[in-house]
Amino acid sequence: MLKDKVFLTSTDTTIGFVSQNSDKLNEIKQRPKEKKFIKAVNSLDTLKSMTRVPDMHKKMVRRAQKSTFIMKGESFRVINDEHHLLLLDRLQWAYTTSANLSGKEYDEIFAVQNADIVIYPLDPKNTKASQIFKLGTKKIKRLRA
Repeated sequence: MLKDKVFLTSTDTTIGFVSQNSDKLNEIKQRPKEKKFIKAVNSLDTLKSMTRVPDMHKKMVRRAQKSTFIMKGESFRVINDEHHLLLLDRLQWAYTTSANLSGKEYDEIFAVQNADIVIYPLDPKNTKASQIFKLGTKKIKRLRA
């Protein structure tokens, strides 16, 4: 079943682990369980079924690329990247995180050994982190440019 698998793939921002199993990702990355993951979603329709984006922010969320949004303690990113969408269209949503031990640099050997399924090609050149915005009911705060 795909929902319990950990995939290693090039995401829209970096090489990362993608899975619907947050416990398995925490174990692999050796990070605290209370630290939250970004949910990558395949479409705005999927996002609508998970949370309600305030009307004044919908246009920004719809048009954003490589941007993560935090709302009510949850974070999400709507994916537009073709390669990443091939997987997300099958899962609809998944937790996504960089493919490294928490706080360490990317190590391809570690990443491949800890993934259930590796999706090639892995593109190490694509390493720019996403922008992060916190969405309030009335304001937007940029946390990372």
